[in-house]
Amino acid sequence: MNTALFNFMLRAEANAAGADTAQASPAGMILYYVFSFGLIIVLFYFLAIRPQKKKEKEAKILKDNLQVGDEVVTIGGITGIIVRINRNAENPHEDSAVIETGGDRSKIRVMIWAISENKTLHDAPEEAVSKK
Repeated sequence: MNTALFNFMLRAEANAAGADTAQASPAGMILYYVFSFGLIIVLFYFLAIRPQKKKEKEAKILKDNLQVGDEVVTIGGITGIIVRINRNAENPHEDSAVIETGGDRSKIRVMIWAISENKTLHDAPEEAVSKK
């Protein structure tokens, strides 16, 4: 039994010694890691960055095309009709809209960045149509 174990160990050492000569070169390993890292970056771009930029672009088009009389929904779920739009040229984050929310004509002032959906159908903007 000891002979079988000894023969097995000798064969394992011989295989290990042969494996040492077949290792990849350092330049090949560096190329492998650079390629892997580049592939991860490309996948991250197509799965995360590109869709986010597309959503931001659509949101900007939505907010730029708001008009008085549009029926909108805010990010908080409030639904109403735009009565007045106040644009601030110095700070666009302070743009606001006054919406009429109910049958009793109650009005609420909301920030334009808080409007998530425009339910009123408009003609598609020319720049959005030309890119499709």
